Amino acid sequence: MAQYVGAIDQGTTSSRFIVFDKKGNIKGVAQEEFEQIFPNPGWVEHDPMAIWGTVQSTIEGALKNAGIEAKDLVAVGVTNQRETTVVWDKYTGKPFYNAIVWQDTRTDKICNELEKDGGQGRWIEKTGLPITTYFSCTKVRWILDHVHGLQQKAEKGEVLFGNIDTWVIWNLTGGPNGGLHITDVSNASRTQLMNIHTCQWDDDILKVLNIPKVMLPKIMPSSKVYGVCTGVLEGIPVAGDLGDQQAAVFGQTCFETGEGKCTYGTALCLLYNTGTKPIYSTSGLLTTVGYKIGDDGEVFYILEGTNATGGVVVQYLRDNLGFFTKATEVEALANSVDDTGGAYFVPAFSGLFAPYWKTDARGLIIGLTRYVTKAHIARAALESLCYQTKEMLDSFSKDWGVTFTTLKVDGGAVYNDTLMQFLSDMLDLEVIRPVVTETTALGAAYAAGLAVGYWKSLEDLKANWAVDKTWRPKMEPEVRDKKFKGWMKAVERTMAWID
Repeated sequence: MAQYVGAIDQGTTSSRFIVFDKKGNIKGVAQEEFEQIFPNPGWVEHDPMAIWGTVQSTIEGALKNAGIEAKDLVAVGVTNQRETTVVWDKYTGKPFYNAIVWQDTRTDKICNELEKDGGQGRWIEKTGLPITTYFSCTKVRWILDHVHGLQQKAEKGEVLFGNIDTWVIWNLTGGPNGGLHITDVSNASRTQLMNIHTCQWDDDILKVLNIPKVMLPKIMPSSKVYGVCTGVLEGIPVAGDLGDQQAAVFGQTCFETGEGKCTYGTALCLLYNTGTKPIYSTSGLLTTVGYKIGDDGEVFYILEGTNATGGVVVQYLRDNLGFFTKATEVEALANSVDDTGGAYFVPAFSGLFAPYWKTDARGLIIGLTRYVTKAHIARAALESLCYQTKEMLDSFSKDWGVTFTTLKVDGGAVYNDTLMQFLSDMLDLEVIRPVVTETTALGAAYAAGLAVGYWKSLEDLKANWAVDKTWRPKMEPEVRDKKFKGWMKAVERTMAWID
């Protein structure tokens, strides 16, 4: 008898498949990293075929680790790195170009041209998003421009576009042999091609960018039985689809207006549920679609602060600077000193995201003296995540007029006690880690399970959520203010580095 739900969690640096039971506990998991491709400064690519390969192998691995078979699953959900863009051949399934990753900044010239008519906020009323290299639309335009003859093929209906959720679901359900070409409202909202009020593709934006509508996937609810799998999951319903950050909101059961979370994964993403009406930001936040349950369900909106560099700053210390061999070693290194020695690390590797949206910024380490060692820099790298969170939370307060008292957190970095304590100190809030921190995958599983009746209601999901650990602020206000002022000075110096 089927008794579990599976979740494909296709992230920026790895793919995972996780099997959950009815209490939201993990029964089995498998994870596999894949290559990060950097052809030029500011360019980030993935091989879509490699991604699909890791998805397949992790499904097999997780089922084996759980000691179950595919038939023991009632449904599978999908969650994904959101804006990463794939364009492929409808008939062969072969990508025309590598996936252009959400961190990639190569489309800055396209963005500059678009801004000449209406500025960076040209499409905010329709899409909730500023014009920036972050979103999918300019990445699609770049691929159409740089693959010979592709525009003509696209206009003939021979080309498909999708973010990674669309690519995975299409392959999962048959690929060239009847695969479903779909996305959900949360992922569609991250393309900057969907009107967030109608949840339909916007013809005017498509016309400006000259993107053929025929290459776009069908927009669906986040929780619904879309079809069934082929291959190793033969016959299992695909019933959930959420962008990774919206999935974490779902997994943290932030279903009420004013509930939110911050994910410390590759990126750093702070999201709050604003209910069934979008709230527009004047402070650099994003207005985006959260989720929709079923065809007749209401659309829930999210106010979001996103920074490109969350946990990836630790990867940078490991891979680029060679500070340690395992990411988990960063905490011990940081704890070998009492503070940063006056150093700040602003990891603006892809420019500054929320609340600035400055693609001309670049990362820096500043405040260096002969006293500063790699331990101080490691501590500064961790502290950068907390400063970025504070900047975004301050923007939420300005836009929304809300006073926050707690913050739910998830993602791999939340097991770093040093980081979490400094976060609580910097925000002057209680920071709460749940028992199950794989909330991105859990959210996708919840969406799929709801669609097939495995869970009957949102109340069932809320009953699963439990606290693992809470951190409370200890820092004196004057110390907090001094440290944050230093951070703001450092951020200012990153701007306008690229001409």
